[in-house]
Amino acid sequence: NGEKKFITSGVKAHYFTTAVRTGGGSHGGVSLLLVPSSLAGVRVRRLPTQGWLTSNTAFISFDNVRVPAANLIGKENMGFKYIMLNFNHERWAIAVQSSGYARMLYLEAVKYARVRRTFGKRLIDHQVIRHKLADMARKIEATHAWVEQIAYQYQQGVHDRHLAGRIALLKVQATRAMEFCAREASQVMGGNSYLRSGPGERVERLYREVR
Repeated sequence: NGEKKFITSGVKAHYFTTAVRTGGGSHGGVSLLLVPSSLAGVRVRRLPTQGWLTSNTAFISFDNVRVPAANLIGKENMGFKYIMLNFNHERWAIAVQSSGYARMLYLEAVKYARVRRTFGKRLIDHQVIRHKLADMARKIEATHAWVEQIAYQYQQGVHDRHLAGRIALLKVQATRAMEFCAREASQVMGGNSYLRSGPGERVERLYREVR
């Protein structure tokens, strides 16, 4: 029994990996259980989200769902440890993705600023626009350098437990850099970044989804 909100791809999922209480009241009493979405008592409904429209974000509830003991993932009462280890890779993926999106937003802004003309010259030739682009580039390059550093450490076999804190901080850095670049790219592109079509459609989508 229970419920969970904000489940990505939950509408289309055939199975759910769930954290269930199998022991005492601390983190040592949590286990991972594979729950088929077809079982009696499992209910799924889609949530109307602002962004990530293709993610099929769902609200899932379990009402007296009976699951075979054979569906236990790993060892009993070790689920919290498995979740924490998996978070490292989820955070790493989000950081890398956000770093790439920040660069895309910057490139879209530069491309637009090179062709849009105001007051007799290109937008990119205005000092205030160049300042915006420079601030975006500064955050992007700093984030990318950090991504490369951790990628190298992974490649050299550094264990997850030594990288967990750095990866968590990198995720914060990368997502904030993406949010900053989305806002500044939108400022550079003006009204075009408010439309879901045309030269600003990528910026519009990423600005909406980064929130």
